[in-house]
Amino acid sequence: MGRPSARLARSLVDHLPEYGIEAVALGAFMVSACLFATLLFHPASIAETLKLHPLIRRCLMGLAMGSTAMCIVYSPWGKQSGAHLNPSLTLTYWILGKVTSVDAIAYAAAHFVGGTSGMGIAIVLMGNWLADPHVLYVATQPGPAGMLAAVMTEAIISFVLMLTVLIVSNSRWARWTGVAAGMLVAVNIVVASPISGMSMNPARSFASSVPAETWASLWIYFLAPPVGMLLAATLYIRFWGWSQLHCAKMHHDNSKRCIFCQSKGA
Repeated sequence: MGRPSARLARSLVDHLPEYGIEAVALGAFMVSACLFATLLFHPASIAETLKLHPLIRRCLMGLAMGSTAMCIVYSPWGKQSGAHLNPSLTLTYWILGKVTSVDAIAYAAAHFVGGTSGMGIAIVLMGNWLADPHVLYVATQPGPAGMLAAVMTEAIISFVLMLTVLIVSNSRWARWTGVAAGMLVAVNIVVASPISGMSMNPARSFASSVPAETWASLWIYFLAPPVGMLLAATLYIRFWGWSQLHCAKMHHDNSKRCIFCQSKGA
């Protein structure tokens, strides 16, 4: 085995903990999404018994998933892997030169495997409750406004999320990046879910599409989020510059190692 191949193999083995964390983290996110969607939208749920308004249910869902995202970012594991949870975000950091090609491919693979596995666990735990049309495996689908509106919405909310992450994570407020991202997840669920289903994440949408068989609109969630995030990265570089671009972690101010900038931690 030549030296480049040996270095690649060593890198893959050395970074396996981060790859595993990303898989488990998105899997946990999917389980959380399935649990709260069932509690809030299933016809036999407490929310239905209380006759909660759809807007209130979306607000509660947003609060639950925004909190889930924050918990993952600030967990010991999230601090180590960077808590990308999204191949679109990883792709953007790869384009920006902050993630190597090997790590980008491995992270994306981990997201798809982890998200799909998490959905499988949720199905085992919740069974037919998830199959109900009111829940439908938390599948992301265009709303009554149609596919074009869904594409535009996904691109816009992904653009805002990525731009926010870049601005906050590269400022003196960097430790609050996870809070900002979690708050955007919450707001987007309230505002965007009736239009696009609110994904911003190809792996998250794919995980739901497998059991729900909602393949017709899946292309939206593979196209719009990365386009929106790449546009955000372009805008950031244009106005803030390369010198104000540091690391690909969502939370870097901690004692965990960083495989992106090779920091050994504080």
